[in-house]
Amino acid sequence: MVQAPRKIATEELAKLAIDKIRQAGCEYGEIRLCNYRNRRLMARDRSLNRLSDNISSGFGVRVLHNGAWGFAASHNKTPQEINRIVALAVEIAKGSHLTQHEPIRLVPVEAYQDNYITPIAIDPFEISIAEKAKLLLDINEKLLSYEDKGIKKAYSFLSFSKEEKTFASTVGSLIKQTIYRSFPGYGCTAIKNGDAQSRSYNLPPLNIGYEHIDKQDLFNNIDRVAKEAIEKVDAPEAPSGIRTNLILKPSNLFLTIHESVGHPTELDRVYGYEANFAGTSFATTDKMNQLQYGAPWVNFVADRTQPNGRSTAAYDDEGVPAQKWYVVKDGILVDYLTDRETAYRLGRPSSNGSAFADSWSSVPMVRIPNLGLEPGKEGGSHTASLEQTIADTEDGILIDGIGSFSIDQQRRNFQFGGDAFWKVEKGKIVGMLKNVTYHSMTTDFWNSIDAIGGQDEWEQCGTNMCGKGEPIQIAQMTHGCVPVRVKDIQIGRTN
Repeated sequence: MVQAPRKIATEELAKLAIDKIRQAGCEYGEIRLCNYRNRRLMARDRSLNRLSDNISSGFGVRVLHNGAWGFAASHNKTPQEINRIVALAVEIAKGSHLTQHEPIRLVPVEAYQDNYITPIAIDPFEISIAEKAKLLLDINEKLLSYEDKGIKKAYSFLSFSKEEKTFASTVGSLIKQTIYRSFPGYGCTAIKNGDAQSRSYNLPPLNIGYEHIDKQDLFNNIDRVAKEAIEKVDAPEAPSGIRTNLILKPSNLFLTIHESVGHPTELDRVYGYEANFAGTSFATTDKMNQLQYGAPWVNFVADRTQPNGRSTAAYDDEGVPAQKWYVVKDGILVDYLTDRETAYRLGRPSSNGSAFADSWSSVPMVRIPNLGLEPGKEGGSHTASLEQTIADTEDGILIDGIGSFSIDQQRRNFQFGGDAFWKVEKGKIVGMLKNVTYHSMTTDFWNSIDAIGGQDEWEQCGTNMCGKGEPIQIAQMTHGCVPVRVKDIQIGRTN
């Protein structure tokens, strides 16, 4: 009887790769052996129109040989393939060296042996598809109960992922990480008088288990969402080409943080390594510790240790421990998001752990970590609750949720929309508006904040769909923040 081949343990494959990398004379090398599982369900109206449950498995090897990077990957986790891929990565590095002007140097990192698992109460992959599908269809049915009042379309979704990574390097690290992610949401569209307007409600995408799917919260907001969609389609158009005060909820502000603070401070963009998707940055390193990025009460903190944060992990994809640091402190640009290569060029002694690859077949690059706006200091002259800010606003617009956006190549000039808008007059909300966009320059905008919410209004909003690179990689991160008021901002088109 023929015996089945012995299954090789992940640790053995990792050790084999590292031994081969060392034998090839590389200055540095690493391997990531990964398994990804993604399950997504979506319902439209009264039917389940999407169900996907995908598994991807493979490994990637990156080497630094004679000052040049080489990377290769494979889905076949066998000793023979490990040998082939390491040799291929070394050959690619040798080829890269032929056109390289400056050798790559890396800041040091210590060796770690560790095992990290996202703390969860309920494994989302243990919950039946039938239960999940019923939840989505029940949500849609309740949204469509407003059909006679104008709600003609409804959708809902559930998204879950499990990411298992084993990282080993020639430094001596062997790190295992298992990361769970969950994300629910829904929305509807009202159609009346030749117009269509939508309203949505999402719980934030977080690193957490099925306990994140708070059925009571999801159902408690359905009536509000449907009624606001109906009110929105009947609402007047926003004025265009004027300047006014904006009161932005965290559900809107997080995207402005992402695009105008997160991406401009990715150090590979700053150095021009990565220029796709409105790449490069105005926040060049000569401005560090000098640029007045925002008002003195504006502080942005990067934090890969944040509980449940969408970018939270114990280590990045270069084996650097998760950290917390200021990017903007008291309004001043004080730091960037780095990997080991860009940290060396900046003259830093170590990386702050911002390297991430979205797949075993992708090369790690600098990605935005959890990056949030700190709440206003208790008792601070500019600290105010949302209720107080509205009451203190003579004329303005309150914005909730995200909409379309655009931003220029240097991340200076931007335009953002939203999901719902209310006119504020003499300290009171007087009704909804529709089709609002606001326009500003990055530093003008953040320097125009004159009211900022306190700790009790801090929310973990964020994205699970941040694209960067060519070929594109998708990352996710949380942008915790509070409501703010931004004074004298242009809305709509310029007259």
